[in-house]
Amino acid sequence: MENSIIKSQAYGKDRVRVVRVVRHADGWQEIADYWVCCLLSGAQFESSYTKGDNKLVVATDSQKNTVYYLAKTLPAEKVMVPEVFATEVASFMVKKYAHVTSCQVKVTTKPWERMKFDNKGHAHSFYREGKETRWTEAVVTKTNPPSAEQFTVNINSGFYDLEVLKTTNSSFVDFWRDELATLPDMPDRMLSTKVLCQWKFVSTDLATLQQLPFDAIFAGAKRNTLDAFANDPRAWVHASVQTTLYIMADRILNDFAAVDDVYYALPNIHYFPFDLSKFGLKNLQSDAEVYMPIADPSGFITATISRPAKGKF
Repeated sequence: MENSIIKSQAYGKDRVRVVRVVRHADGWQEIADYWVCCLLSGAQFESSYTKGDNKLVVATDSQKNTVYYLAKTLPAEKVMVPEVFATEVASFMVKKYAHVTSCQVKVTTKPWERMKFDNKGHAHSFYREGKETRWTEAVVTKTNPPSAEQFTVNINSGFYDLEVLKTTNSSFVDFWRDELATLPDMPDRMLSTKVLCQWKFVSTDLATLQQLPFDAIFAGAKRNTLDAFANDPRAWVHASVQTTLYIMADRILNDFAAVDDVYYALPNIHYFPFDLSKFGLKNLQSDAEVYMPIADPSGFITATISRPAKGKF
């Protein structure tokens, strides 16, 4: 066993629950509610795996404490945006510990919505509905370790579990036919999916990267996802899930020049018309009104859409 080598390694603390409240002088308050995962890596950690030597191991409990320490000491604007907070934690780790080559920080959040009464937001009361989960993952890596003077920053952000459904304006026709094909053409069908969407930023300039409008990009990605699904006529004419996916991603890339690429995973949650012909009732094709949801198996469509090689739009 002593002849084996470590191909990769990382360790840290997962599911660190942290809530930050910002209290303004006029009584208006804001809240951020996160699950944080922090992972450290570096060649000098290998001895902790192969020799039981923990001298350079930054305890996972210390990493947890760092999350709370930074949540308290950082300016509010650097905590309330998940992407900025993730990069702050990751860059703190690689700067503080010379033997840490890379730090990966993932922040997941299900945002609280501010209560409204008479169309006015309440100063300090919130509610949470069943909705999509927002997340971000920042990886800060030294380019010339152990020096922390230069490093690259990769950020992947996105959301998952955004459930959508439409009762028409979707079809699946003119697909490959052979002896194994039993599915009929479906010129009009229900379409439902649970969206996973993520987008990427890459930079060597942390300060500039942190100035990006991450909240606006998140809102725009969600808006484009919903609008392309429901309203884009191109998705009606070529109504496969693949086409809908491409249109969603293309719109995000066109709206936000800072985004390098966009990934979607769209499971096709099937709703099939239930055959009621045994009871003398028509419920297929244009007569369909009663459907049977089928959870498994489901279609599963994915793609990463990027900019042309010549550069960003």
